[in-house]
Parts: sequence; C-alpha cells; structure tokens
Amino acid sequence: MTNHPGWRKSSYSTGDGGGNECVEVARSGNSALVRDSKNPRRHLRVTLTGLLGAIKAGHFDA
Repeated sequence: MTNHPGWRKSSYSTGDGGGNECVEVARSGNSALVRDSKNPRRHLRVTLTGLLGAIKAGHFDA
C-alpha cells in the first residue's frame, strides 16, 4: 500500500456528527481498499469481483 492511496468518500456520507459517518475507498493495483472514516488506520483490501459477489450473496444485509 502506498502512503497516500487517494481515499474517496462515498456519496452517501452523512453530514451529521462532523461528517465522520462514511465509507471511503481507494484504488490499489487490481484491488480496492475500503475503510470506515471513524477508524482510518484500519482498512480492508478487496477485489471488485469479490466485493460484488459478497453483496449479491447478502453478506452485508442488515
């Protein structure tokens, strides 16, 4: 991972609570990094295919 991977906030980020209620993503080679803005030192490396498969399988349903 590079020191500054170019994190981007989700367009669904809330403005409440100082704008810290968001998910951020960054490109890293053939994968992506995903993190919660409340805990920026911890991130998850995913491939787009793997992420879409997990979403379609319902792994993130509340």
